[in-house]
Amino acid sequence: MPTERKHREEIVRYGRMVHSRGFVAAMDGNLSVRLGNGRILVTPTCLSKGAMRASDLVIVDSDGRHVSGRRNVTSEIGMHLLIYRMRPDVNAIVHAHPPTATGFAAAGMDLTEPLVCEVVVGLGCIPLARYGTPGTSELAQTLEPYVPDYDAILMSNHGVVTYGDTLERAYMKMETVEHFAQIALVTHLLGRQQPLKQGEIEKLLLARTKYFGAKMAATMPLPRMPEKVS
Repeated sequence: MPTERKHREEIVRYGRMVHSRGFVAAMDGNLSVRLGNGRILVTPTCLSKGAMRASDLVIVDSDGRHVSGRRNVTSEIGMHLLIYRMRPDVNAIVHAHPPTATGFAAAGMDLTEPLVCEVVVGLGCIPLARYGTPGTSELAQTLEPYVPDYDAILMSNHGVVTYGDTLERAYMKMETVEHFAQIALVTHLLGRQQPLKQGEIEKLLLARTKYFGAKMAATMPLPRMPEKVS
C-alpha cells in the first residue's frame, strides 16, 4: 500500500500535469486520494495546482472536517465526499475545467454518442449533470444520480469530474474526456457524425469485460433523461 507521503507526491505530480495540460487555470480544480480510516487527502483552496508542494495538502475526515494541514480545504470537498461515499471502489478523484469538454458542458451538451471505440471500451458514456452552485451541497446533489454508474461526468457551466481506483487512472480518464470532446467537436464542425452501430458496441462491451473485469463503465448509448438540463 502506498504511504501518505507517496500519495502527497502523487497529487503534486498530477496537479502539475493538470495545470500544464491547460485543464485548469489560476487556482481552479481539485484532486483527492482516499487514505483509509475515513481520511481523505485533498488539495487546498486558493492555490495553483501547478505550484503545490506536498506540505500544502490537507487531510479531512469523512464528514469534511479538517484533520491536519496548515491551509484550508477546497470548497468543493462535498463533491469528493459524495463520490467516495457512493463508490467504495473509488480511491482518487480529479476535478478540472478542460476547455473543450467544459465547452460542451457550457453548451448543455453531453458526450454520449459512441463515436470512438477506445472511449467505449475505456470509459463509456460521459453524461451531463445539471448546474449546481460550486462549493454548495447543491453541486453534489446534481451529481448523485450519475455517480453509481459513470466514471466521468460533465458539470453544466462548470467542468468535469473523473474518478478511479488510483489517481493515475482518475487523471487518465480526464485526458480521455478532453480528447474525446475534441474529436466530437470536429464531427460537429464537419456537420456529420457516424456513431458505432449497436452490434459493434456490443462487441466492444464484451472486450471491455475481458480487459477490465465485471466492473464496467457506463453502457452505450446513454438513455435520454426526460428532465431538461438547465
